[in-house]
Amino acid sequence: MERLNQIIAAHAGREGPLLPILHDVQAEFGHVSEDAIRQIAQGLNLSRAEVHGVVSFYHDFHDHADPRPVLKLCRAEACQARGVEALAAALPAQDRVKVETVYCLGLCSVGPSALVDGKPHARLNSAKLNALVEALA
Repeated sequence: MERLNQIIAAHAGREGPLLPILHDVQAEFGHVSEDAIRQIAQGLNLSRAEVHGVVSFYHDFHDHADPRPVLKLCRAEACQARGVEALAAALPAQDRVKVETVYCLGLCSVGPSALVDGKPHARLNSAKLNALVEALA
């Protein structure tokens, strides 16, 4: 777990390093394993329970890697008012794309919106959303 040690060391001396470390670990490995939790806890002089509590609280952290591409679909109130629930209900079941719910992408005036690989997609309708999912699959 040399790479994990490098990630922890990169945030040494930083105030509040836990979340940045967890984000880097999730990005690097696709998940935050129990071994990583132990190693992070040791590196930050925290209990394993403290680190696990943060990992389990935030929906962005996963305990196992999922090779599927991820589409983060905004289900906040503004996107709900613009019809995201009907779009989500009409999406065909996906085995090749993971559709995650997020609450607010900050694109309220141009919703419904989604995020794929850090790139926002706005003003989604059924055709645009289906095309986006197909492009990922």
